[in-house]
Amino acid sequence: MSTRRRFVPAALAGLLAAAIAPTATAQTFTDIVPGGASGINYQRVESTGLQAIMSGIEAQGVITFDDVPAFPMKHKGAPGVALLDYDGDGDLDIYVTNGPGAANSLYSNQLEETGIVSFVDVALAAGVDATAQDSTGTCFGDTDNDGDPDLMVLGQEQSHRFFENNGDGTFTDVTAASDIGGGSLASTSCSMGDVDNDGLLDIVVSNTFPWQNFIPCFVEPFTFDHVNNLYANTGDNTFADVTGPSGITNGGPPNVSWATAMVDYDQDGDMDVMFADDQCAIPPAEYGGIDRGFVRIHQNDGAGNFTDVTFQAGTALHGGWMGLSFADFDHDGTVDFHGSNFGDYLFDVMPMPNQPGDNESRWFFNDGSGGFVDSEGPGFPTTPFGWGTSTADYDNDGDFDIFMHGGLQVGPFLEATNPGVVLNNDGAGNFTYDANALANSGTNHSRREVHGLAMGDLNNDGFPDSVSVAARFSPEPIPLVPLAPLGGPFDATAFFTPVWIPIFVDPMLPPEMFVFAGFPFQQGGLSVEMNDATNGNHWIKINTVGTVGITTGGAVNRDGIGAILSVTPRNGTKSTKPVLGGSSYASQDALETGFGLGSAHKGTIDVLWPGGVRNRLYNVRKDSTVTLPEIPCSIDAGGNLGQHIKCLHKSLKELHAAGVISRREKIKLFVSNIRGFIDERHN
Repeated sequence: MSTRRRFVPAALAGLLAAAIAPTATAQTFTDIVPGGASGINYQRVESTGLQAIMSGIEAQGVITFDDVPAFPMKHKGAPGVALLDYDGDGDLDIYVTNGPGAANSLYSNQLEETGIVSFVDVALAAGVDATAQDSTGTCFGDTDNDGDPDLMVLGQEQSHRFFENNGDGTFTDVTAASDIGGGSLASTSCSMGDVDNDGLLDIVVSNTFPWQNFIPCFVEPFTFDHVNNLYANTGDNTFADVTGPSGITNGGPPNVSWATAMVDYDQDGDMDVMFADDQCAIPPAEYGGIDRGFVRIHQNDGAGNFTDVTFQAGTALHGGWMGLSFADFDHDGTVDFHGSNFGDYLFDVMPMPNQPGDNESRWFFNDGSGGFVDSEGPGFPTTPFGWGTSTADYDNDGDFDIFMHGGLQVGPFLEATNPGVVLNNDGAGNFTYDANALANSGTNHSRREVHGLAMGDLNNDGFPDSVSVAARFSPEPIPLVPLAPLGGPFDATAFFTPVWIPIFVDPMLPPEMFVFAGFPFQQGGLSVEMNDATNGNHWIKINTVGTVGITTGGAVNRDGIGAILSVTPRNGTKSTKPVLGGSSYASQDALETGFGLGSAHKGTIDVLWPGGVRNRLYNVRKDSTVTLPEIPCSIDAGGNLGQHIKCLHKSLKELHAAGVISRREKIKLFVSNIRGFIDERHN
């Protein structure tokens, strides 16, 4: 078995991107940022200390491969993005992180005020600028159950920031009082969820290695002490670090975890924790090294105690795992997931053993019994590099599709293999690359070093839009150099940029040295790509509301994070997706969850709430947005119909009195959940 492929020739100047031959599709996206009319002017500044290290190396002018481990990680920054309605006006706003000395941005959507999607940056006025912080990932949720989203912002080897929403369009920095500032770890991603079902959102944070150099990646075992953290919400927006007693580290050595998600993957009513871990620079076992970069699954016992079930669940597959996204891809009612990975192409210019497919991004099918089946067989032969990933039904045909972005400087090369990937689901969990969806959006993603990705409906037309943030941009004439074709649909856009020009003595061998190219890179920006929404398919959007403190017996956090939603179009097939408080990479999708109906005009909504209560809503009309509250009267509970009716009457009366639902919604929920109770006993 060959473990090394030919290096690219040394003649690199003047090579630019090859055009894709797009395939026909009904859905395309348009980036509204170019031209300036959107009001978005975000530019990511570099991470000062890391850039200083890189500048010192660049000043040498000439290096060898032996110098590469001294390179800093992510010196241009590691930005994340979140879509949330921070001011409660009914449209989604954008929060995006920045570097030290530059304010993070909170872009207030002006859709409700003007009827047009445009943005005003209110971060300074709202108090969430975190200007002094080198900010990385972010996540949000109503951690104090007062009806508005609070905000967690991670720091790169700095204290985190925690902002409490005041409910008037401003936030208060309560980091010190919250006890959630953390230490000085290289934190990347966070996710919120209620691990002990006490009605309060807890927070998990993924950490990596110190980013001053790559040396920690080249050793086994890892020698740094950066473990992931779990913070338990103790009320009033205060938290306790329960990392050790919770079991999420299992007392083992640290891992390099780029992303995390709290998700009830086994649908038993409690939040489990998953991490996307990196193999880093040690070869896997098949090439004489050791397997260590897995998608790790920590199963919850219901009380916030975790057991690592990675090997039992079938996700102990080595890779450079970077991001996570979730949905039911094959319509079997279980939660599947997609993992973004390092990709296969850049090994063409790296002296590392590998074969095509070793590091492909791929999806995993939930087998319904606590395990997952890898899609490697029906997947793609090779895939590009990926960071952020989201699942959304972008064409509203009734099944969930996959989005993925990515880019990174790896040693002397800038990885540029990801043109913005959209994978279209055929309804059975088989995906095809839709090269046309983003091809004419107005933004060349191959020239963007993209990190964070989040999706949500920014213009309230029922079709999901895409927001991505880059650390760096490579303007022309900086070359995009083709990498060797490996087979598959991504060959045409598999590029790299030689930040350092390789000097070859023998083109069949690694280069002897590298000369700094000095290319004029620009700061990375934000891309806001709007779905054209022209195919005529219908949809339903759902906002979940947990009712702890509102209804007698209500137990779920106010956002309903952790709920598992399913929609069955009339005469159609059920689709399922969880409500997550952070996933992707360093980012969070909107909590409002969209489902495509295709040509159907009505659908039925089922929800499994954290704790195990199930509710149902029949005959939901097409193209409607539904507020679905937790009703602590499960359609599959014991007892008789009279007891169920009594429970419904009391709970819905409380919800109406609290202003959560209208009188009409109260009646519809009452009738639906009686019918659901009866149907459960006759099906």
